[in-house]
Amino acid sequence: MQSPFVLLGGAARARAIAATFYDIMDRDEPRLAKLHTLDDEGRVHPSAREKFALFFVGWLGGPQDYVARHGHPRLRMRHMHVPIDVEMRDAWRRAMSRALDEHGVEGTLRSFLDAKLRGLADHMRN
Repeated sequence: MQSPFVLLGGAARARAIAATFYDIMDRDEPRLAKLHTLDDEGRVHPSAREKFALFFVGWLGGPQDYVARHGHPRLRMRHMHVPIDVEMRDAWRRAMSRALDEHGVEGTLRSFLDAKLRGLADHMRN
């Protein structure tokens, strides 16, 4: 069975989806964006974007560069200082869903990713 990483088309496409996700967050979900470190223009800082891209690639089954650089994700622990309620969870899911839409992710892969991302987002509530 091929990993979602392979089915999506590899690192370049996963990174493009991650970039689009943050572009959408900056544009459409400003309350969510403000939970992140922002750059001088008020957009999610490039370092946060890069860290998520590394995580996303590994989460999809690609190279584990995030783990090599930052250690185990320990998502809940690393995000405990950030207030993630139902509203922020749903904003995160909307931005990710739109990013997947913009990149034409469909069919069985989309259904699989939607379910996994829904579970991930819900797990992050604190």
